[in-house]
Amino acid sequence: MRGDRVDGIEYARRVNAAVDLLAAEVSVAEAARVLAARYGVSVRQAHRYVEQAVVQGRVAVPEASVVFTVKLPGSLAEQVREHARASEATVSSVVAQALVDYLRDDASGRRTGP
Repeated sequence: MRGDRVDGIEYARRVNAAVDLLAAEVSVAEAARVLAARYGVSVRQAHRYVEQAVVQGRVAVPEASVVFTVKLPGSLAEQVREHARASEATVSSVVAQALVDYLRDDASGRRTGP
């Protein structure tokens, strides 16, 4: 067992695998043993995945992030960094939300200008 934390995608896959096992009427204990063997984790950790499956059911698998490099004026980049710090968010999440909002407004015809 490596002891590394898994990312959100892998976490969702493991919880969803637990949901599938429980839906197939596999016992909680057996589901934990199956998950432990499948993912190379301890039975204790696998029980946590099963517990989450019981509590929240199937979870959405987040989309993988990709690196997308753009050049911005320095002052704009600093404003984004300051906003991220003030919001206790990451620069990536601030930029992603701004782009989602921009594209949504553009598609609905609410955006005017560049």
